[in-house]
This record gives sequence, C-alpha cells and structure tokens, in this order.
Amino acid sequence: MSTVKPTPEGFHAITPYLAVKGAKAAIQFYQQAFGAKEVGRISMPGGAVGHAELQIGDSRIMLAEEMPDWGNKSPTTLGGSPVGIALYVVDVDATYQRALDAGAKAIEAVKDQFYGDRAGSLLDPFGHKWHILTHIEDLSFEEMQTRCDAMFSASK
Repeated sequence: MSTVKPTPEGFHAITPYLAVKGAKAAIQFYQQAFGAKEVGRISMPGGAVGHAELQIGDSRIMLAEEMPDWGNKSPTTLGGSPVGIALYVVDVDATYQRALDAGAKAIEAVKDQFYGDRAGSLLDPFGHKWHILTHIEDLSFEEMQTRCDAMFSASK
C-alpha cells in the first residue's frame, strides 16, 4: 500500500492552472499584487517556464508559459477567458489597490455585495479575471436570494 497522499501536501482538491504569455512576468505580478510565494519552477529548454507553483494564502495555483502546440493557450491568444478566480483576502481594498498598482485593470470597483462579501473584480495583465473578496457577513442561500431578488426588483 502506497504512503503517498492522493492530493499532494499544500494542495486542495481543485487547483487553478493558468496558461500565460510571459510566465516570468506573471509570477512577479502575482507576488507583488497578491503576496504569492513561489514554491517551485521547472524551466523548458530556452528558459521558458514549463511549470510553476505559487502559494497565495492557504492555496496554490499552477501556471505555465503558453504552449499552443501542447494545447496550452492563454487568454491573450483566446481573446479572453470565461473563467474567473475568486481570491479571499484579509483586506480586499488594500489587495485590490495593490493589484491595480501592479498593472491590473479594474472591472468592478470594490463594494459591499448582497451575498455577504466586500468584493471587486479586475483583469490581470495576462488576461485572467480575479474576484478579490473579504467575507463580511454570514448569510444563508435563502437570505442571499432575498437580497438578490430585492436588488433586481429595485432596478426595474
């Protein structure tokens, strides 16, 4: 019987794997904007990042340089991505501003949301959408639905 864990130490069951154009710059951006710590990196011949792992808070992300021949295409090449990454932080306002200062573009300003988080959205320089959040209120799905309904009925 193997003693190797099916999910490696430091990981959760789901881990985002980002394809980026400019992986070295992306690693620097995530370090500056989100306080990421580089866990490890594998370089390809020629120096491109073939695989890297970053720790942000209690979670890891993986990333690699775009390699279209391997089916690994970045949002830049694809014209955007339908996937967003939710990142919970202690201070959403400070983290959001730090990301903007590091080169991200604002999508939605930080504000208190009906679902119990203070949140804002931004696009990083590599085409990935991030939802930066700080949880401020515990709500049931029923309470969230009531608030959502009220929000949409007020906008009519």
